[in-house]
Amino acid sequence: MDTSPPTSNSSSSPPPAPRLDRFLPWTLRQRAALAILLILVIAWFLIRAFNQPSRIADPQPAPGPRAAELAPRIDPNTADWPALAALPVIGEKHAREIVAYRDQFQTDHPDQPAFARPEDLMRIKGIGKATTQALSPYLVFPPAPAEASP
Repeated sequence: MDTSPPTSNSSSSPPPAPRLDRFLPWTLRQRAALAILLILVIAWFLIRAFNQPSRIADPQPAPGPRAAELAPRIDPNTADWPALAALPVIGEKHAREIVAYRDQFQTDHPDQPAFARPEDLMRIKGIGKATTQALSPYLVFPPAPAEASP
């Protein structure tokens, strides 16, 4: 018997290469469908990005013709209820209550403003500290009267 190691035969074929299919979880058709779906989603996002840009125009548009008519701040002692209702967190109900309170206060105290500072609005039911803090950038109050020096 021959104890020498077997020699390679030139006519024998190399071992087969491992199949990639067993490493991929999807079939070829499934991978193709996924690729097409991915391309469609990317195309949809690109079309949306070009049709609806979220960029600010340069140069900025000019202010409207009536922009100068807007009041930067509102005085709660003179404003009507629609102007007060336009403020954030007020609404129509609180605006009407502010006007009703102001009118009643002015009949009782004709020479004094109903609201001299933002905290005075807390006299209205439903308006608290958080609401007055939220409203203070939008309101202006009359200046405090100067004390007469003797």
